[in-house]
Amino acid sequence: MTMAASLLLMGGAVTVQAQDWKSFSYIETQGGLQLTSTNAPMDKLITPTAALSFGHYFTPVVGARLHVNAWQSKAGFNDLDQYYKWKYVTPDLDLMVNLSNLFGKNQNRALNLILLGGVGLNYAWDNDELADLNVAPQRVPLRWDDNRLSHNLRAGLRLETNQSKPFGLSLELNANSLDDRFNSKTNDADDWQFTGMVGLSYRFGYKKAAPRYITRVVEYTETIEVDEPTTIMVKEKRPVEKMEKKSIREVVFFNICASDPNEAEGIEKAIKDIADLMKTSSDATFTVTGYADKGTGNPRINQMYAKKRADAVTEKLVKEYGIDASRIQSDSKGDTVQPFEENDKNRCAIVTGEGTFKVTTYEEVEVEKQTTKKVTKEVTRQKEIQEEVK
Repeated sequence: MTMAASLLLMGGAVTVQAQDWKSFSYIETQGGLQLTSTNAPMDKLITPTAALSFGHYFTPVVGARLHVNAWQSKAGFNDLDQYYKWKYVTPDLDLMVNLSNLFGKNQNRALNLILLGGVGLNYAWDNDELADLNVAPQRVPLRWDDNRLSHNLRAGLRLETNQSKPFGLSLELNANSLDDRFNSKTNDADDWQFTGMVGLSYRFGYKKAAPRYITRVVEYTETIEVDEPTTIMVKEKRPVEKMEKKSIREVVFFNICASDPNEAEGIEKAIKDIADLMKTSSDATFTVTGYADKGTGNPRINQMYAKKRADAVTEKLVKEYGIDASRIQSDSKGDTVQPFEENDKNRCAIVTGEGTFKVTTYEEVEVEKQTTKKVTKEVTRQKEIQEEVK
């Protein structure tokens, strides 16, 4: 039996003992302080926090609430005397257990001790203060710049005034377990956030405890449609790898007066495809030829741009993709050769190569496949019906 089911049964037992007890809903605002654990003095890490929640007590013992906690969190470095703040919001669904009602008989007591626990999400943003600090990257290996979404696990205690009154005051202490990236530091475990808040609640929708019922089981026959396992033959394509003699030709286009490959159109796909092909061959050699368009500049300047483009693509293949430099030859045609009819396309570098490469082809085979078919059956079922105890 799950913990939640056990608590509901305990709550039901209390309800039987107190037939005049009324369920109710409430809305509450809270304000207080929070502390996010890190290796810095606690007094320098305290920041304000606020919360809004909507809850309902189903029995004298068991209730639930939707709780949204938000504002600021803070961390820092004691040795550098530098600290940084960021914003967060944490929506949580909490289960509440009134320990006072669980172990006592009087539901109209002045104070109630409530145990709570829940799960939710934490959304954090505005981590710019950390980015502005002069801190070595290795000290904040989990630093995040974009907005951050993580889990939140909560446990806490509440002290709440008489629940039979429309207005109530509360004192709540919580411990929240979040993703290790929450404070941008790493300790190979979840980060902890502790909150202490006082709250003002308004209770409404009082409803008397529901009448008691007995449950009876009856049988009935039903015609249903079920999925029955069956085997069919299907055709599918399977990859086959083989070595094949082939030539390649890939083009990297540049903007006018540009030779930086990181700004070239199609650079990522073109150079990655080339590098992947190179790594499947042990005998292929390649030539990177730079070009310039004849419609702009002059022959001397165009020769310079063409050479820079060829050298830059060659360097990227060698340094970023680990291709042996001895297999690549760099060449430049300036504007003496125009490989494309469209003038602007001639601002490019063309990579050509020939050798034996690994090529993947696909062959069609027939295989068995498990599937289902619809079958109509009659089944006998049982269902529970409830009858009110008069």
